[in-house]
Amino acid sequence: MAEVRLVPKDALILVDVQNDFCPGGKLAVVGGDEVVPVLNGWIRAAREAGAMIVASRDWHPADHSSFREQGGPWPSHCVQGTPGADFHPGLELPEDVLVVSKGDRQELDQYSDFEQTPLAGALRDKGVTRLFIGGLAQDVCVRATVLDAVRHGFETHVISNGSKPLNDVSGKQALEDMRLAGAVVEQ
Repeated sequence: MAEVRLVPKDALILVDVQNDFCPGGKLAVVGGDEVVPVLNGWIRAAREAGAMIVASRDWHPADHSSFREQGGPWPSHCVQGTPGADFHPGLELPEDVLVVSKGDRQELDQYSDFEQTPLAGALRDKGVTRLFIGGLAQDVCVRATVLDAVRHGFETHVISNGSKPLNDVSGKQALEDMRLAGAVVEQ
């Protein structure tokens, strides 16, 4: 974990650390499960600091518009109520975690945790001003969430060793995009 001290006005956002995005899953990110121990360290630090913890999940209906069978770009993944949609079993989520479901409407593919969800309001209600974001995949949903967090005016930090991209080239570009937007990329 980086040498960052969390405080109660911080929030940790864990993006889509789900079985289907880890090795053996339907849309596996190479090394996706390697983020789990890193993020567990951040979870422990957040709990000790009294910071808010958020875990997002893709929560797709079986006929979601993003699936190839429906003409979309992705294989079927994270279907509601299936083991693939479950959070990785090693992720040490506390009981009071705020779970944000996205992509739960057939016609809407939400990459960002902020897109048509109550997340921004929930963070503001708790007085959160600074976010630390990690998860899967770095070049898709993590990138979209970070860019939206910056647009919403939060001081935003990317946990780079707590996220993995679909591929290295787009991962490097995503980190650059996030940095250029104003996010701090933690090593």
